[in-house]
Amino acid sequence: MSDVSTLVPEPADTKLAVSALRGLDAALGTEGPVRLRLGGQAGDVEVPRPALTALAQVLDSFAHGEGVTVLPAQAELTTQQAADALHVSRPFLIGLLDAGQIEYRTVGTHRRVKAASLIRYLREDDARRQTAADTLAAETRELGFA
Repeated sequence: MSDVSTLVPEPADTKLAVSALRGLDAALGTEGPVRLRLGGQAGDVEVPRPALTALAQVLDSFAHGEGVTVLPAQAELTTQQAADALHVSRPFLIGLLDAGQIEYRTVGTHRRVKAASLIRYLREDDARRQTAADTLAAETRELGFA
């Protein structure tokens, strides 16, 4: 899939990412456009805040020695790729698709899942888990255990 890029940091990249992240965090704390100075003849470049936030997330992963996979929200994944992205088995993912919890389309006899659908599912699942945790915490307080 040409839309998907997996980036894995080398040890030297990890150290550089820690330093770059410090400077980027400071820039993210300011208002207005952010300009980055590039080496060579490229000069300065203005970067949209969402792109800068994404760069900070990549640098944070690199700083911890973790690789990242970058793909457009509209990229379509096979069911195996989608399952791998969610860290679940393919049969479990198929169950989620069949239950209508994740949108997909069929191409012939194959299912394709948009990355945006996976992100939507993850956000909804996080919200469900947070609600459940809040409910348990409230019940714990009501019973006098906390």
